[in-house]
Amino acid sequence: MSGVASQIAAVTALNLSNLRERLTSSVVALVGIAGVVTVLIGVLSIGEGFRAVLDQSGAADVAIVLRGGATDEMGSNLSLEQSRLIADAPNVARDADGAIAAPELYVVVDVPLQATGTGANVPLRGASPNSSKLRQDFRIVEGTMFTPGKFEVIVGRGAVKQFAGLTVGSKLRWGTTEWTVTGVFADRGSVAESEIWTDVAALQGAYNRGASYQSMRVKLTSADALQGFKDALTSDPRLNLKVFTEKQFYEDQSRTLTALVRTLGTAIAVLMGLGAVFAALNTMYSAVASRTREIATLRALGFGSGPVVVSVLVESLFLGLIGGVAGMLISYFSFNGMQASTMNFATFSQITFAFTVTPALLIQALIYALALGLIGGLLPSLRAAKLPITTGLREL
Repeated sequence: MSGVASQIAAVTALNLSNLRERLTSSVVALVGIAGVVTVLIGVLSIGEGFRAVLDQSGAADVAIVLRGGATDEMGSNLSLEQSRLIADAPNVARDADGAIAAPELYVVVDVPLQATGTGANVPLRGASPNSSKLRQDFRIVEGTMFTPGKFEVIVGRGAVKQFAGLTVGSKLRWGTTEWTVTGVFADRGSVAESEIWTDVAALQGAYNRGASYQSMRVKLTSADALQGFKDALTSDPRLNLKVFTEKQFYEDQSRTLTALVRTLGTAIAVLMGLGAVFAALNTMYSAVASRTREIATLRALGFGSGPVVVSVLVESLFLGLIGGVAGMLISYFSFNGMQASTMNFATFSQITFAFTVTPALLIQALIYALALGLIGGLLPSLRAAKLPITTGLREL
């Protein structure tokens, strides 16, 4: 080991062994950094959870067809004739019942949140017989399927957890119609679990929609068949349509909220980080002040200013590491998997999701914690290195 490395190791070991003498100020710095990391992960896990729900909802071999110019189902409209032309297009998968295609209707109804009792916009989807075939893992987990033609609904598992009055057997009134909840369904945590489903014909009648729809889901023969399917529809002069893969459709919807959450989360973390940096600065200045004579003695014995700077920075990084790990553990066990709901800005309706703390998010937060520690130790370390030896030796 070189002389400089030996000096760094010796001074750093001495600094770390004296941490207990500065316990109060060290704990303040640790709490500040841990708090910043906890909030940062907590906020960003909202965006990760929202994105994960929409990612789980998208399939590359399922197409969503909307009216030309529409960006979401709320702004779309399809006629009965258009839905038939779409189902007859090339590259549409078929089974014993014919084309695997589902024209659907999408409206928003008011349902109170369980947590606050305030009203929230919840999607009510008019589903066709093939709608369940076009979801990746649709199944009834409680009760029974709605009866076609009747004012009955089934509710997504996520919606049951977040909204009040959606248990099996409940009666709900939307507009002038009373609906009965007959079952609860699951779909592998997808966005469908945030919705309420009913028979599309019943919904058309209740909302005076005639024979119109708003979107159409289509099972393709393969993921590579999209372009042929799209070309056939866009070249038909009778149609004015937009075609997405389901995966692309949900990626577009998640982009706005994910970007917003990341921007807000970063801003909050930066503001809180300033407080954590001041706490770390105070701790490290206190550490340097309490060891002024000790540092001067070491330098008089031949220790260079470089090892002193490095030793103070290592101590500061150590505090950042401990605070970061503590914040990571707190946020993981507090937030990961926690159920919540938020506004989907594409449809202005609620979507349920689970906070998702990913490994990448934990690493990002740990790097931020180390950066706070490094910044907090930089100025005190420079002060320690520049302190005149004679001045330090006079300190009592």
